[in-house]
Amino acid sequence: MLLKINKELLEQAIASIGAHPASLPIFANKAEILPFKLLQVRTPAANILKQEMLAAGGDAVVPTGCILNADKYVDVLLLGTRKHYALLLKKLEVMGYFGLSKVKAELEQALNPAPMVTTLADGRQLTYEEMCVMGILNVTPDSFYAGSRVPQMQAVLERAGRMLADGAGILDIGGESTRPGSDSVSGEEERSRVVPVIAALRKEYPEAVISVDTYRASTAEAALAAGADIINDVTAMEADADMADLVVRSKAPIILMHMRGTPKNMQQNCEYGDVVQEVATYLAERANILRERGVGADKIILDPGIGFAKNKEQNLLLMRDLTTLTSFGYPVLLAASRKTVVGQVLGGLPPEERLEGTIATSMQAVYAGAQMVRVHDVKEHTRAIRMLEAILRQR
Repeated sequence: MLLKINKELLEQAIASIGAHPASLPIFANKAEILPFKLLQVRTPAANILKQEMLAAGGDAVVPTGCILNADKYVDVLLLGTRKHYALLLKKLEVMGYFGLSKVKAELEQALNPAPMVTTLADGRQLTYEEMCVMGILNVTPDSFYAGSRVPQMQAVLERAGRMLADGAGILDIGGESTRPGSDSVSGEEERSRVVPVIAALRKEYPEAVISVDTYRASTAEAALAAGADIINDVTAMEADADMADLVVRSKAPIILMHMRGTPKNMQQNCEYGDVVQEVATYLAERANILRERGVGADKIILDPGIGFAKNKEQNLLLMRDLTTLTSFGYPVLLAASRKTVVGQVLGGLPPEERLEGTIATSMQAVYAGAQMVRVHDVKEHTRAIRMLEAILRQR
């Protein structure tokens, strides 16, 4: 009889054989191939990595003709277990040439990631022992899902209270719809919608973590002054050059989302060679703008931008390969709640009927190792996520 073993429970399976306890990590480090793709590596470095991985017992995929150094830079796919990478890293310690020091640093971070944390400006921290659920509160008259629109102050406070009671770790307040084809509103109009709501929420729920969904630095600054904790910028600081200055100055965390164009025209900007790689490298580059100015990893969150300048197939690829984003050392947010891709996959369902499909996207976020989901239906998602986490952790 042959039993297939869940790789997440490998150490338990090894222990069940009766192996010596000290041998468990040794066997575990030999058990799983971990593929890593290195982008734009100098060709001599690629050849060195190929030979050193082979010598360690692993392998590396390089382009045909790489040995001839025909191209200055190439991509490399590393294939090895933790044991193989440990041997490679030891060799790379004395190879400070051809950019191999950077390769070593990136591999070390990916293999031994630091615990994820988001530090708010007031010193409070979000830790991610369990997935954080962000509840959506739109104070707009035209958001794509009518059920998320909360036009009156008392209704906003009541819904926020329900979300917090249902398990929301963050409340996300938006004052301008960014659905496909939507028109923008003025900064003054946006601020008149969100700032009073944020001030009221801070007074009513002083311990709540509040995010403001805006791409305008002026709105973000006013929202922070009113009590917001996090900036959620769907343009990753592209729309307003002052946003990076505000993040540096305020010490508030920012969510950087991938989008092309504007909500009005973004669905005419869906051409990619490799959507997963292009979105991942873009977000890493936007994060580096802040890192170079002294902003820590605990102030940055990445969002692939489901539904923003992507078609159905591209959205599905990004969700399937969400784990690609989790290797950068920043928390990852998936925001797919009731979006068009859910309706498309399920036969043209309207937003009101996309709850079950959205819950499936949150389950994938758990499997991919993401830290946060942004949803309209906090109670349902929190219950589903906590159940899946209990199954995976057996507690």
